[in-house]
Amino acid sequence: MSTNGVLVGYARSSTVEQYAGLEAQLRDLRAAGCTKVFSEQVSSTMKLRPQLEAALDYTREGDVLLVTKLDRLARSVSDLVAITERLREKEVSLRILDLNLDTGSPTGKLMLNLLGSIAEFERELMLERQREGIARAKAKGKYKGRAPTARAKSADVISMKASGIKATEIAKELEISRSSVFRILNETQ
Repeated sequence: MSTNGVLVGYARSSTVEQYAGLEAQLRDLRAAGCTKVFSEQVSSTMKLRPQLEAALDYTREGDVLLVTKLDRLARSVSDLVAITERLREKEVSLRILDLNLDTGSPTGKLMLNLLGSIAEFERELMLERQREGIARAKAKGKYKGRAPTARAKSADVISMKASGIKATEIAKELEISRSSVFRILNETQ
């Protein structure tokens, strides 16, 4: 790989409430020498992360994509593998600041794959404990789940539709999804 590439930064926080975390990432990326930084406030579980896509598209051979933490970049090992494969094909390396890890070396590549696997394992354990906790709470009758919001508005949906109001307007007015409107209407037919 060429060593005259550009340092390209990517920062992400999950919500607007995590603004300070995003600002800290941006500060650290600039301090590390990033000349171009892409940032967004979107959950890692979202399918589309437009600024990550933009950062990946922007990078060229010899560049380095810089992130502050691994969890700011990838949501799973498979996601991490897909991202690193795209970077490898473009001959772009990945550097993770808090781990002092650089995929420009064979050791860095190995460490990244190991850490990604461990992070995914930890997440699976956490989700398993969460499911077990919910099952225990249900068994004790203490877990009710999320309250159905759209079904509580069934009468309003039906009367608004009878008045000739279109599904999109009903959804907007009642602050429910269009699919909920259609589900309610289909159930009443």
